[in-house]
Amino acid sequence: MVSNELQHKIDFKTKPLGALGHLEHLAHKIGMVQNTTSPQLSHPHMVVFAADHGIAAAGVSAYPQEVTYQMVMNFLGGGAAINVFCRQHGIDIKIVDAGVNFDFPGGLNLIGKKVRKSSRNIIEEPAMTPEEYQQALANGRSVVAGIAETGCNIIGFGEMGIGNTSASSLMMSKLFDIPVVSCIGRGTGLNDDQLQNKIRILSSAIEKYPEATAVDEIAQTFGGLEIVQMMGAMDEAFRQNMLIMVDGFIATVAVAAVWKKIPEILDHCIFCHVSDESAHLRLLELLGQKALLNLNLRLGEGTGCALAYPLIQSAVVFLNEMSSFEDAQVSNKE
Repeated sequence: MVSNELQHKIDFKTKPLGALGHLEHLAHKIGMVQNTTSPQLSHPHMVVFAADHGIAAAGVSAYPQEVTYQMVMNFLGGGAAINVFCRQHGIDIKIVDAGVNFDFPGGLNLIGKKVRKSSRNIIEEPAMTPEEYQQALANGRSVVAGIAETGCNIIGFGEMGIGNTSASSLMMSKLFDIPVVSCIGRGTGLNDDQLQNKIRILSSAIEKYPEATAVDEIAQTFGGLEIVQMMGAMDEAFRQNMLIMVDGFIATVAVAAVWKKIPEILDHCIFCHVSDESAHLRLLELLGQKALLNLNLRLGEGTGCALAYPLIQSAVVFLNEMSSFEDAQVSNKE
């Protein structure tokens, strides 16, 4: 019933039918999640999960591993892109240490959820043990459960972790049973030789674990601690009936893993942008989703979510505040 009422409200605003395009679909989605024709966005949050990856030692990234903890310090100091955009749009930001290979000093505004210092090197052994995997999921859930107590009903997820596009490419390949080479991009900006090295390394890694076919096995074997905590966080956000803003390639891989077990999660997801990572568009197509923005971003951190948030606000505002033909005494078409 709410679906029909929402569509009627959208259709009879003072505009041609469908003239607000994707914003109309977005308004309908938000109303359906909240089960109302007058939805509201409350206490928006961005959560950035950070962790290191053992596979980074193989040279799959253009940047050294210490950049992970250095960028976490930048987040905490308020100087990164995600900080700037969250401040601009009034979004609360939380930074989570999911498994950074560094001992952070006390007194920082950092949520400590470290399972271990870095995932293991996938070339040699699974990224995490079954126990570590379950702990990472639980840690992600607990972060969102705490945020839900603030009244937040819309949440976005970002990540930081040198090597995490490699983990995501491996997960995408296994989740959708497609060749890993079609899931690999330049990540942080690899040159042609570095890209070929990445393809060689990841092709070897995926051949090592043919038995990993179930979602949990795939994420435990190939994932990163920040990716798995993001999976747990997304699962909890769905259970808390939140709107979920999905960032780029890595966040989309995380939600794809959850989707394999909970297909209904896509009803809550707003895919904020198409990243410049080559496999992201293909992944969105596999999920049957369209993104709000295409700005050639490849930064991560949740930046696409923060940039898209004003559009999400616009979808709610037009639904709640724009006049109908009847209210404005404007003639509708025959």
